[in-house]
Amino acid sequence: MAIAPREAMGGHSNRVEAVAIAPDGKRAVSASSDKTLKLWDLETGTELATLTGHSWSVNAVAIAPDGFRAVSASMDKTLKLWDLERATELATLTGHSRGVNAVAIAPDGKRAVSASMDKTLKLWDLER
Repeated sequence: MAIAPREAMGGHSNRVEAVAIAPDGKRAVSASSDKTLKLWDLETGTELATLTGHSWSVNAVAIAPDGFRAVSASMDKTLKLWDLERATELATLTGHSRGVNAVAIAPDGKRAVSASMDKTLKLWDLER
């Protein structure tokens, strides 16, 4: 059985690399090769904000359990912590020597783990 999409949400100028859904199921964040992230309203299918700051492709994104923060991972060797309510960057996390492929946030929302092409995992304190 084929299932058709309920909504098509376009807006990125290059391929979409990843998506994360907020715990309440009402919003999502997409990560793209166009160096941006987009915040989406899943009830209406509309774009709420574009998050800019990475200088290269954004490969991954994770939303914190509180639904108010997200962390993105990029080929620019950085991660960024975002305030989703204000659509602003809170911090840039540096330490990888190559592009970052993945990120996950701990269930308590206090820590994140990133995975990089530099063959390392890094643990980040999101409360500092």
